[in-house]
Amino acid sequence: MTTLGLIGSGNIGSTVARLAIEAGLQVVVSNSRGPETLVGLVQELGDRARAGTAEEAAADGDLVVLSVPFKAYREVPAELLAGKVVLETLNYYPQRDGDFPELDADEITSSELVQGHLAGAKVVKVFNNIYFGHLLGNARPSGDPDRSALPIAGDDADAKEQATRLLDRLGWDTVDAGTLADSWRFQPDTPAYGGPYMADPGVGVEGIAEDPGTPAQVEKVEAALAAARR
Repeated sequence: MTTLGLIGSGNIGSTVARLAIEAGLQVVVSNSRGPETLVGLVQELGDRARAGTAEEAAADGDLVVLSVPFKAYREVPAELLAGKVVLETLNYYPQRDGDFPELDADEITSSELVQGHLAGAKVVKVFNNIYFGHLLGNARPSGDPDRSALPIAGDDADAKEQATRLLDRLGWDTVDAGTLADSWRFQPDTPAYGGPYMADPGVGVEGIAEDPGTPAQVEKVEAALAAARR
């Protein structure tokens, strides 16, 4: 049985864990505060979930989801993830993360910085452009006409194929948005960031928690990616 390791168990990390459990996977959840702080989440997830350290999540995960604040990416020990496919959900928010001049100047993407730090891993950008409530609520089985899609980006074709297979199990189609250098197309402040999955994009970030969500099929996500401008 496939095991998904999660380093970071906030809104996105815990939602991915819920989808994974529903899909029949095993999960190992971890955070920076220690396994004892995840007892409630593990009880909610059920028998196929357990809490562990980041080291255990990395070692036991066939795939590993990295979902920590962007400013903390350099604190993740790179050796933990060497040889792993890492599904990276990080977004750069200067007001939270501090200033990264190379990102502000569009010289590089946040995912390229993460890949540079995790030099022995194969990083795939995914799960970063959607509100966690919509990620959970929009999941649909294969063949459902309302099945939505998520963009991914990565530099390794096999890693992207593994990410695509996982997303399919979790209830999502995939749009290949290109390399990590192309991942800016679904970073914050782009048309593909949040909007395709909102019933009323006009409510903005302030109202997203009350937005019921709406399907975003492949074509809709492709159009949003194509509309991105730097």
